[in-house]
Amino acid sequence: MDDRYERGLKNRRAVLGAAYVAQAQARTTPFDADFQRFITEYAWGEVWGREGLSRKTRHLLTLALLAALGHEHELEMHLRATAHTGVSPEEVREVFMQVAVYAGLPAANRAFAIAKEVLKEEL
Repeated sequence: MDDRYERGLKNRRAVLGAAYVAQAQARTTPFDADFQRFITEYAWGEVWGREGLSRKTRHLLTLALLAALGHEHELEMHLRATAHTGVSPEEVREVFMQVAVYAGLPAANRAFAIAKEVLKEEL
């Protein structure tokens, strides 16, 4: 395995948790193997591996973008991952307030609903 892939796996595990990554790897088939490698190398190895922003800041931005774009499955996954990145429920709330202003009330409303379900133990 090359450095970018290994760096990507390390970042992916640190953010999403080792158990989630192991499950994702176990579900990989020949059909999506190239795509899974691409995600690990590019998203997690290259972008999440850059030094310009902290992991927490990258995660806050990711939450905002996923909420704004209506990517509910990914948003749910990343809300669960806040336990690994130090993002608090209060910070999630503030991110979704920003989403409401810049991406619209329906996007923020749905994001709040998903967060209430995912983070119900912490709220």
